[in-house]
Amino acid sequence: MRGSRAKIMDRAGMAAERARLQAAGRTLVFTNGCFDLLHAGHADYLEFARAQGDALAVGLNSDRSVRALKGPSRPIVPEFDRARVLAALGCVDYVVIFDEDEPAALIEALTPDVLVKGEDWAHHVSGRDWVEAHGGRVVLAPLTPGRSTSGLVARLSERRGEGKPCRESS
Repeated sequence: MRGSRAKIMDRAGMAAERARLQAAGRTLVFTNGCFDLLHAGHADYLEFARAQGDALAVGLNSDRSVRALKGPSRPIVPEFDRARVLAALGCVDYVVIFDEDEPAALIEALTPDVLVKGEDWAHHVSGRDWVEAHGGRVVLAPLTPGRSTSGLVARLSERRGEGKPCRESS
């Protein structure tokens, strides 16, 4: 596998990478999400997360888990396409698709040094207890005002309702 596609790993491959990083004394940062319709808020968030350590692993919700969390009309972009876009970003070192609704099992398998979530998730950071119990830390990332996938979807729906064409660009 060549280029950014090599950044997309299964759980076992990522666990092996984690062991390699740990042996080299490098810190692993982990974050997760749906990352459907990547936007500037995601870019800010991922760059913030990457700045917290030496390597950034992104846990990506599978299509099935996105539907369970967001409803039957999501995701808009299929999981492998979302993984490819994330892997192409310079601030992302690894992408791992997970099928559970919560990333706790993946977090336990990787035991990252730093767990990053958006400040809107302060009330529930899946994996917090595990990471902190193993000497890691949890960091809440600031949100970029006015940037969200749900907001984009709502704006697109409004435009369709107004009779304005939504054209795909190449």
